[in-house]
Amino acid sequence: MKNLYLAFCISLVTLVNVCAQTNKSNNINTTGHNIHIQLKPYKNTTIYLGTYYGKGKTLADSAYLNSNSEGAFKGTKPLTEGIYFVVSPQYTIQFEVLVGKQQHFSIVADSANKLQPVITGSPDNTLFLQYSQESYKLGSDIDALQKQLAQQHNHTDSVKIESEIKTASQKLHQARENIIHQHPQSLLAFLLQAMQRPEIPAIPVVNGKPDSLYPFRYVKEHYWDDVLFNDDRLLHTPFFEPKLDDYFKYYVSPEPDSIINEVNYILLSARTGKEIYPYLLTKFTNKYLNPEYMGQDKVFLFLYENFYAKGDTVILNAESKKMITDRAYSMMANQIGAAAPELNLTDTAGKNISLYSLKAPFTVVVFWDPTCGHCKEELPRIDSIYKAKWKAMGVKLYSVNVNEARMDDLKQFVNDHHFSPDWILTYQTKAARQAEQIANEPNYRQLYDVFKTPTLYLLDADKHIIAKQLTIEQIDNLMQVKRTPKQ
Repeated sequence: MKNLYLAFCISLVTLVNVCAQTNKSNNINTTGHNIHIQLKPYKNTTIYLGTYYGKGKTLADSAYLNSNSEGAFKGTKPLTEGIYFVVSPQYTIQFEVLVGKQQHFSIVADSANKLQPVITGSPDNTLFLQYSQESYKLGSDIDALQKQLAQQHNHTDSVKIESEIKTASQKLHQARENIIHQHPQSLLAFLLQAMQRPEIPAIPVVNGKPDSLYPFRYVKEHYWDDVLFNDDRLLHTPFFEPKLDDYFKYYVSPEPDSIINEVNYILLSARTGKEIYPYLLTKFTNKYLNPEYMGQDKVFLFLYENFYAKGDTVILNAESKKMITDRAYSMMANQIGAAAPELNLTDTAGKNISLYSLKAPFTVVVFWDPTCGHCKEELPRIDSIYKAKWKAMGVKLYSVNVNEARMDDLKQFVNDHHFSPDWILTYQTKAARQAEQIANEPNYRQLYDVFKTPTLYLLDADKHIIAKQLTIEQIDNLMQVKRTPKQ
C-alpha cells in the first residue's frame, strides 16, 4: 500500500511546494475573502480560483489581472475552507493553496515556475510549508528505499532496507501526529485527520484461536475517527469522496438493510452541513436510483420516504422533484420479497387471466413489445430455455404486450418463431385502461416499473418477487439455487 503522504503530499506538495511567509500586519480585514495575487506573465486578462468539490472540481471566484499582472479574488462572503487552486485564462491549474480561516492574504507567482509561489499572510500555508518540506523528504526517501527493496536479492540487505523504511514511515507518521496535536485547530490538522485511514492491526489470538475478522472490524469501527460528516470542508478536498466510496465498497455489506443503516447515520450526522448534506443526499440518491446490485433500490426508497417525502425536496428543482417522486412510486410495489402486484389482463382469446390463478413453483413475468429489437432477440431465447428446462420444472410464463395496438405483430412473431403454446400472452384492453384511469388506480407499468423492454420478473410459488431486471441466465441460475434442497 502506498504511504499516506502520497494521497496528500503528491496532491499538494509536488503541485504546490508553497513558499509561505507570516504577515506582520496587525490591521487585517477579516470579513469576506480578499486574496491579492500577482501571476506573471498574465496581463489584462481573467484568472480563476477553483476548488475540489467531491470527486470533481469547480470554479469559486475570478480575478482580473491588470497590466502589472495584479488582481484579487475578492468577495463579501468567506470561502468554505479547503484546498483551492489558481487557474490560468486557458483553464489550466497553476498551483494549489490552502484557504483557511484567514482569507486575506497575498500570492506572488510566475506560471514559468508553478512550484514556487510565495504566499504571505496565511498561517495555514506557513504551517503547511513546514510540514510539506519534511513529509516530502521522508516520502521521497521511502519511495527510493522501496525501489531498492524491490531489486534486492540479498536477505541481510533486504532486512536492513525494510528497517530503514519502517523508521522513515514512523517519522512520517510522527510528523503528521505533531501537526494534529500541536496545531489541532489548523486547517492542515483537519486535512490530515480527514484523509487518514486506520492501520490494519495484526490478527489477535483469542482463547487459543486466531480472530481473523478482528482487523476488518477494527478498521471499520475506526474508519471515520475524528471526521464529522457535517463539516463542509470535507467537500473541498480530493480525498474525502474516494475514502467514502472505499468504505462502502470494502466495509459495508451490499445487503440493502446494511447500506441503509450506514447511509442513514451519515446523512443524519451531516444534516447541519450547508454544502455537504445536499451533496451526500444527492450522491446516495443517484447511486441507488440505478443500483449496481439487484434489490439495492430499496435504499433509494428509504431515502425518498425518510428524507425527500419529509421535506428535503426543497433542494430539488421541479423537474428533479417530479423525477424522484415518480421513480419512488414506480419502485414501491415491486421490492424483492414483496408480493407481486396482481395482473388480470386479457389473453389473445379475449379471456382475462389472473397472474395469481397460475399454480407453479416459479412464474416468469415478461413485459415486452413485439416491435422492440431487443425483445425480438430475447423472447425466442426465453422460449428455448423454457422448452429445454423450465417446462419440466413446472415453470409458467406470463407475458404482457406493452404495445397493445400491435397485437397482430405479436401473434405473427409468436407463430413465426414457433413459441410453445404454454405461453400466456396478455395485453390491457383500452376499456380496462380507461376504467383504471377513472378509478385513479396505478397501472401495471408503474406497479412493475416497466420503462424499458423486455422487463423480466421471477416469482415464487406464492407470487412473491424473487428477482427482477435480470438476464435469462441469471433467472435460470436462481431457479436452480431455489429448487436445490438445503443440506
